[in-house]
Amino acid sequence: MTQDHFDPPLLIRELQSRTVSLERTPFFYNAGGQPCYLDRLPPEATRIQPVPCNPQAQAGRPYRVRGLRNTKLSPGFGVEYELDLDTEEVEFEPLWATAEHAAAFGITVIQPGQGLRIDSRFPELQHMHFEYGVFAGHWSPYQGTQNRLCTTICTDLEHHDFPHLFISCDPVKPLVLSVARYWPAEGRICMADLWIPQGWSVFLPAQPDNATAPCVDLHNNRNSARACWGDLFQDRVHTQTLLRENDDSFRWYWNPLPTVHSRPPAQAPQHSA
Repeated sequence: MTQDHFDPPLLIRELQSRTVSLERTPFFYNAGGQPCYLDRLPPEATRIQPVPCNPQAQAGRPYRVRGLRNTKLSPGFGVEYELDLDTEEVEFEPLWATAEHAAAFGITVIQPGQGLRIDSRFPELQHMHFEYGVFAGHWSPYQGTQNRLCTTICTDLEHHDFPHLFISCDPVKPLVLSVARYWPAEGRICMADLWIPQGWSVFLPAQPDNATAPCVDLHNNRNSARACWGDLFQDRVHTQTLLRENDDSFRWYWNPLPTVHSRPPAQAPQHSA
């Protein structure tokens, strides 16, 4: 070798950001894979409703949670909780983001031609265009590794008090969203990777901190480019999202054990809209 370092890997790059007024344009419309914010849905759109939370619904790989430890307040970011999991390795079951699979994590699938109304206590959110590298999940904000790439991927999940959209807009690869449903009183959690077909979007309603809720739905998109794993020439994906910047309502659930992420066994589902 003529050099002693690899090319620097891409973690996350912000490409574009704009403010969306949910007072003036409260409807999200998936216009053939393109995200649109409108004051009303067009006549050709199929309006759908966000899925209601059904605490009995379950999908993904189950694990027992012995409790939470090392709770930490991070000013400007929220609160961190370390999940004490009864396992030596965490597998995120790979699932295509069908309506049924997504609903088991409180998530609504928005296929091309469909739209919904976004309810938010915040009148403005930010629509952002990102580029995620395939190694982004190998960065850990919890374990004192600074900006070094880690040899394993830790569990890193969140919820917050604003609604969230994820748009699968890469021209080649699907988008991957890591998700979980946690039942605190029962001490169990289910983990999965939702693979979102190109041109589809998913909606996550606001989930404020609620100690009496029977379940907590969690997500993280640091493994967005997981579909690139094994591709010799594509090591990143483009994705767009609706979120609230500089929000301190985040609740982070993490665990240092190594995680396993693989591909779903079947082909991507076809849209029905």
